[in-house]
Amino acid sequence: MKKLFDELAYDVSKKTTEKYSTSFSLGILALKPNIRRGVYAIYGYVRLADEIVDSFHGYNKENLLNRLKLETATALEERISLNPILQSFQETVHKYNIDRNLIDQFLHSMAMDLKKINYNSDLYNEYIHGSAEVVGLMCLQVFTEADKKKYQELKPYAMKLGSAFQKINFLRDLKDDFQELGRTYFPNVNMLAFNDHIKYQIENEIELEFKEALIGIKKLPNSSKFGVYLAYKYYLSLFYKIKSKDSNQILNSRTRIHNLQKAYVAFKSYLRYKVAIL
Repeated sequence: MKKLFDELAYDVSKKTTEKYSTSFSLGILALKPNIRRGVYAIYGYVRLADEIVDSFHGYNKENLLNRLKLETATALEERISLNPILQSFQETVHKYNIDRNLIDQFLHSMAMDLKKINYNSDLYNEYIHGSAEVVGLMCLQVFTEADKKKYQELKPYAMKLGSAFQKINFLRDLKDDFQELGRTYFPNVNMLAFNDHIKYQIENEIELEFKEALIGIKKLPNSSKFGVYLAYKYYLSLFYKIKSKDSNQILNSRTRIHNLQKAYVAFKSYLRYKVAIL
């Protein structure tokens, strides 16, 4: 009967992914079926922690996050959890031998979101590593199916991709982060003086990370290559849309890619992938 519960657990993680991210959901669908469940499980877990720090206003977020940390440790030790998302996550961690330090680093960055931090370069890099790069590395351990040699080869590229995605999220969510949550991630930047020059510098960093990440995407196993490439192209299209706006527009509205455009990106990406990647 546990098989039914395991299926339910993965279904909940899948539904969570679909509810919160159309882009990642479509990217996961482009993965080979044998690795999709693991990526759904990782995204579901990451989303759970992210919701605590971003959305559960009026509750004691620190207590909730600490409870998640304790429940995560218990689930990993006992190899079972009554929380469906934690159940699918712990199974994925054990199946692909995901490094526990990556989980600790992720939860540490989530805890950073509960504090008012004036980010310098070191803290900025620390936050991005824990909130984005390690998530890319968890997924990479699924993509490489616990092949340690392949994982080490592709690790730097996965970190660059995770970092680029996170910085685009920062620009996309600038209005909500600054005006509603009181957060400023970019180091040594006074958001009241945020301008086109600062935005341009951040965009240059992202472009360099995208270029490096693409090198690694081309080296991924065929089971994951197109799915990751598709997510890369979705974020690239969002990045170009952000680049087309000035700093004032970014500060006062959230940039989105509509579903019709996502479908177009998917079709175009598939054609380019067939010609240029394989």
